[in-house]
Amino acid sequence: MNPARPLLAALATALLALAAPSVPVAAATPAPAAAPAPPASQVFYQIFFRSFRDSNGDRIGDLRGLTAKLGYIRQLGATTILLTPLQPSPYYHNYFATAFRAIDPAYGTLDDYFAFVRAAHAQGLKVYLDEEFQYVAEGNPWWRDSICKPHAKYAGYLLWKDAKHCVAQPFLGRAKWASYTGTSYGIAMVNLGNPAVRDYFRDLLLYWADPHGDGSGRDGVDGFRIDHMMDDLDHEGLDTHLFADFWAPIFHALKARRPGLGILAEQADWGYGTKWLTDGHVDMVFAFPLRGALVSLDKQQIVNAIRATDAATPPGKRQVVFLENHDIDRYMSEVHGDPARARAGAAIALLLKGDALIYYGQELGMRGVQPKNVGKAGGIPLTDGVGIPSREAFRWRADLDAPGSAIWYKGSTPWWPDRYNRSHDGVSLQEEEARPDSLYHWYRQLLALRHARPELHEGTQRILCDDHSAVLCILREDGARRTLLLVNLGKTDAKPRLDPGLVAGIAWVDLLGDGAGASPDAVLKPMQVRIVGTPARP
Repeated sequence: MNPARPLLAALATALLALAAPSVPVAAATPAPAAAPAPPASQVFYQIFFRSFRDSNGDRIGDLRGLTAKLGYIRQLGATTILLTPLQPSPYYHNYFATAFRAIDPAYGTLDDYFAFVRAAHAQGLKVYLDEEFQYVAEGNPWWRDSICKPHAKYAGYLLWKDAKHCVAQPFLGRAKWASYTGTSYGIAMVNLGNPAVRDYFRDLLLYWADPHGDGSGRDGVDGFRIDHMMDDLDHEGLDTHLFADFWAPIFHALKARRPGLGILAEQADWGYGTKWLTDGHVDMVFAFPLRGALVSLDKQQIVNAIRATDAATPPGKRQVVFLENHDIDRYMSEVHGDPARARAGAAIALLLKGDALIYYGQELGMRGVQPKNVGKAGGIPLTDGVGIPSREAFRWRADLDAPGSAIWYKGSTPWWPDRYNRSHDGVSLQEEEARPDSLYHWYRQLLALRHARPELHEGTQRILCDDHSAVLCILREDGARRTLLLVNLGKTDAKPRLDPGLVAGIAWVDLLGDGAGASPDAVLKPMQVRIVGTPARP
């Protein structure tokens, strides 16, 4: 969630994701000691859970459905699954929970959940959970059992507007928030300044990371995404110094128990994330400004964003490079359905330095644009449904109604009549597996290359062709190993302006073809991608 965006757009994230009187806080725990960084070359596969795969015919994505498709995720080339929340909530996206140590019954049981984690690990896949517990929804017992009862057991776990605790501090000052079904619910702010609350969530995350409590991490997740992370939550002046007083003690406990655990923050300002990586003690943030440049496919914007991102990232920390997530428009829609632009954007995003993230269905070119006329006269009503176009069902089969399709939004207005993905439109796994030139096979090729070339997941990064020409030139290096990415972002044929001293004397080979010799300075057609590199060692 990004509070800098207009309120209507904020709801698309926070009725999706997302504050708090300051009370005395226990002395801050020292910042986490240096710990092993998460493994290099992570490729996240982010899943909007409800929309991925249905196993029981109710059209809602579930744990058994996901477990059955782990082989697909691994075959694609992902290494790490990032799930949106699984906790019970009155909202379809499962942010704003009514219970925390629980699984939404529509998704399955705790046994189903742990079976999924074990199966993912058996496939060599890591699992990250999305955590958002700065708010609770109407129905949460902390709220329900504390109304007008200031001395109730959990009354101090929420923020209240009155001394009698009859009115909870509402999310963004609004008493009720509508769901896409038309039903409205209250959302209250959690008192993150209460040490008991901090300890509760510390123990909650320890449970998900180490369910058996023995430090083994058996059946535990490998990392967490911290949603809408801020130091002064929502800039309200109610919950302040959260990096030091709330998050650092929790992260310290997690790292002490599981040193290799990864912490990925969604920096709430959607900026470069330096404060989150330093003062917030997280391992990774999202490369939001770089994503904006990749939408433009403008060389200078991309070069500037790469440089600024590198400068903002301290040693040992990482950026997650992405084109899509559950809060923004689909990339294929951003590039107006142009397959060449979609392929160019994918090549840049997957081969730049940092961890890569693929949002489910991105590899197929699924489309979706969130409405821009929300709450306006003649426009879409303000509900959490504004995010549905970015969260439509994964396209397993050509027929959108085929078994397994998680079309939970079917029949709802306007989200079903105006859906972006339709049967037999060519944008499904079934259809694209059969076409060697499909976007799906392009993603598989790029990811196989990323994993096969050490310089693409461990190496340095240099910008070549640093001029006003249209060709983007990125050199990845690891010792003598080199991969050169060349993308013509212009509208006419163009030739890379490479420094002969950097490329001469190297036996470059074509990494997208049969490995035959290739010239790095050959002419490129508009939006053409060329990837050349040093020969693989025997």
